[in-house]
Amino acid sequence: MDLCETSLSRRALLGTSGALFAWAFMPRIARAAGGRDARFVCIVLRGALDGLAAVAPVGDPAYAGLHGDLALSLDGEIPALPLDGFFALHPSMPNFARLYKAGQASVVHAAATGYRERSHFDGQDVLESGQPAPGKIETGWLNRFLAGLPAGDRIAPAGALGVGPVAPLVVRGPAPVLGWSPAVLPPAGDDLADRLAALYAERDPALHRMLIEGLKTEDLIAMNGPAIRRQGGLSDPKGMSRTALGAARLLAQEDGPRIAGLAFEGWDTHANEGGVKGQLANRLRGLDDAIGVFAETLGPTWKDTALMVVTEFGRTARINGTRGTDHGTGTVVLLAGGAIRGGRVIADWPGLSDAALLDGRDLRPTTDVRSVAKGILADLFGAPAGYLARDVFPDTAGLAPLKDLVA
Repeated sequence: MDLCETSLSRRALLGTSGALFAWAFMPRIARAAGGRDARFVCIVLRGALDGLAAVAPVGDPAYAGLHGDLALSLDGEIPALPLDGFFALHPSMPNFARLYKAGQASVVHAAATGYRERSHFDGQDVLESGQPAPGKIETGWLNRFLAGLPAGDRIAPAGALGVGPVAPLVVRGPAPVLGWSPAVLPPAGDDLADRLAALYAERDPALHRMLIEGLKTEDLIAMNGPAIRRQGGLSDPKGMSRTALGAARLLAQEDGPRIAGLAFEGWDTHANEGGVKGQLANRLRGLDDAIGVFAETLGPTWKDTALMVVTEFGRTARINGTRGTDHGTGTVVLLAGGAIRGGRVIADWPGLSDAALLDGRDLRPTTDVRSVAKGILADLFGAPAGYLARDVFPDTAGLAPLKDLVA
C-alpha cells in the first residue's frame, strides 16, 4: 500500500506540533506465558462501529430487512467476504479476510461492555477505563495491568506505547508510557534538536530527558525505514495505516515496548453510512490497511502478537431515515495476530427478530468485552484470573476470561 513516506532526520521531531511525547520508557524485555515474547495491541474505534456492517449475519433471516440498503450480501457487484456460512465480512477488509483464512484472525460478535446507555463519552470511559461505570477515568485497564506486575516480572514489559497526540485512556496511568505520534508540520533546521537539547540540559533537566527519549524513539522507528509524515488524521484511512506503521516499528524493536494502545476516530455514522461503498467502507479500509501494516512490519514477532479492535458500543439494527444508524449496544470485537487462534466467529448469536432485539432496536450483547480482554491477557501473558478481576477490571469476579482465544 502507498505510505508516501519522507526521509527521517532529527528535524522531523522538532518540526511537529506536540507530535512526540516521551513520558517514560523502560526498554526491559520480558517473556510472556509459555516463553513467547508477546506483543499486545488494543485499537479503540471511537464513535461506535456498526458491527452488523463490519461482520454481517447474512444467514439471519431478519438481517436484510432491518439493515435495508446498507445490508451486505454474498451476491451482487461487490459481494461480502464469506467467513463461516452464516457471517460475512465487509468487502473493504481483504487483509483481515486473508488472516482469517490463515487462522490468524477471529471475530467475537454480539459483544459489548457492561454499559447500557448510549453516550459516546461515558461509553468510551467504561471501555477504556475497564471500570463498571463511567466517571472513574483516572487510569486505563492496560496500564493497570502493567502497573500491578511485580518488579522484574518476566510476563510483560514495564512500559506501554500510547499512540496519538494524547495517549489513549486505556494505556494511561502509573505505569511508564512512551507516547508517539507521526509528524504533522514541516521539519525544522538540521541542528535545532541538538541546540535545544543543549539549552534544556542547562535550564530544564526534566524537559531535556524527555527530549532525549523522544529522539531515541524516532531513531528506533527509523531503524526499519524512513520517517512517517501523517496525511490526514486518525479518522483518515491513510492516517490509520501510517500511524500503525510507526507503532509497529517500535513494537518490532528488540528493546521496544510490548504493549500499545491506539485510538482511531470517526465511526459515528448517523447519516449516509454507506453499504459496500461510502464513509464506513472507507474507514473499514483504513482499519484493514492498518491491520495489514502490523502483520507485515512486525515480521517474526507477528507470530507472538495479538491485536484487539474494540469500540464503545454498536449501532441500531434498523437503519434510520438518513441512511445511517443510531447509537446501539451489541457490536463486534476483531482479533488478529499470529498468537490468535483464528478462523472463527465466536458468537452466542441472539438473533435479530423483533423479540430478540434489545429494547426493540439493538443487537443484544451476549459476550462481555472484558471477558475477551481477560482471555487474551490470561493466555498471552499468564495473568491470574484473580488479579484481572480485582485490579485490571474491578468488580468482575463473576465474569470469566473467554477461553482459547490464543493459540
